[in-house]
Amino acid sequence: MANLNKVQLIGNVTRDPEIKYTPKGSAVTDLGIAINRFFSSENGEKREETTFVDVTLWGRQAEIAAEYCKKGRSIFIEGRLQLDSWEDKTSGQKRTRLRVVGENMQLLGSRPGSGNHSSQEEEMTSPRSHTKPSNDIQSKTVASSTRLESSDEEDDIPF
Repeated sequence: MANLNKVQLIGNVTRDPEIKYTPKGSAVTDLGIAINRFFSSENGEKREETTFVDVTLWGRQAEIAAEYCKKGRSIFIEGRLQLDSWEDKTSGQKRTRLRVVGENMQLLGSRPGSGNHSSQEEEMTSPRSHTKPSNDIQSKTVASSTRLESSDEEDDIPF
């Protein structure tokens, strides 16, 4: 039987991420993203629905997210779903939470304060990531990488 656990999301960061380190020194960052859906109801009324998703990033991607992600920033996350379960200490009830473990991340739009207000993407992926983005994202990433390599501007992006 085949299995697939893959998620691709584009949304806005809901809070500034904070980086933490495990006892063995691995970086981990939890962030929230909001994904908006616009639709018309049965009676033709325009509606908006927002879904909030918790995302966990590890390693170098966690460090990059902590440094460059700010509340309101558009972000692309590719990853997998993970179900956490625990027992509530106060009520004793079993609790569960579904979250996304990010395997690939791209910050979208221009960097805040860069003076560049175009809609080009900035690729922020881990060097360890071996997953390929979908064709639409991949073609934009290649074009973005080419622009960044041919630019004479100094960049403070650590990769």
